[in-house]
Amino acid sequence: MLIAARQVGILYIMALIGIIADKSGIYTEGVAKKCTDLLFYVITPAKILESFFTLEYSRKALIGLLIAVGSGLAMHAVAALGTAPLFNKDAAEKASVYKYAAMYGNCGYMGLPLVDAVVGPSGVFYCSSVIISFQIFTFTHGVWLMNRGREDVSSKIDLKKIILNPGVLPVFVGLPVFISGLKMPSLVLSPIVSIAGMNSPLAMLIFGTYLSNTDFKSIFKNIKILGVGAFKLLLMPLLMIGALKISGVGGELGATLVIAAATPSANNTILFSSKYERDTSLASQTVALLSLISIITLPVMIAFGSAVLNT
Repeated sequence: MLIAARQVGILYIMALIGIIADKSGIYTEGVAKKCTDLLFYVITPAKILESFFTLEYSRKALIGLLIAVGSGLAMHAVAALGTAPLFNKDAAEKASVYKYAAMYGNCGYMGLPLVDAVVGPSGVFYCSSVIISFQIFTFTHGVWLMNRGREDVSSKIDLKKIILNPGVLPVFVGLPVFISGLKMPSLVLSPIVSIAGMNSPLAMLIFGTYLSNTDFKSIFKNIKILGVGAFKLLLMPLLMIGALKISGVGGELGATLVIAAATPSANNTILFSSKYERDTSLASQTVALLSLISIITLPVMIAFGSAVLNT
């Protein structure tokens, strides 16, 4: 638990620097939002490519990748079923936010930096596989969820967005290289590794500016947000730990899957709420509060998962 807490603490110290930078006007939320595209379209894909280009091929790693994809799909399917009966008495624009936030975790911006710190390159490799399942669900079920009750917006599934996005495309590029055992020349690998090194610091600095502009005093009064937190931060990782224990999955793969299940609500909660005209303010408050609570819950779940899966 102390090791996990230390790694989470390192990430949140970076976030604290982001808060200070925002308050002092050095690096504000407006500037950070412009950097989000850089992180999303360039740096995170580079981090995923780095994991595929540098990890040695083995049958065990390939099987782990397939298990990670399957586990991610199962996790999101269970979350979809679990959130189906929840928050149905709320207005559609609020219910969609609660359900989405309870189901979809921050596997990219929070998950990748954390598994990189706690597990290492193999964790990034497995977490990249979980991101595939996230993208499949978020551009199908997620779009449908946000469009519920709206007749003016099409909920048609866009296969192009599922495949050609920065979370999945690098996997399709890196997977053949990994399986073939091809060694990338340093002229190609070195720039990718250098750019990938920006992933954790920039992600957490951006996150810090986001926290800096959140009114936490009013958030804690919303009991339903705390209910979302209980489902996302406690129930989902506990279910994942139980499923992994039963199936006999542990080690680096097990730790990665626990972290993926325990991450706070995805930033997509806000992006999708804005795109589909849901309650964006509620989405921002929910993501901010769950991210703050995860400072405590993430180390606890990582330590508990390690104790259960490796005994």
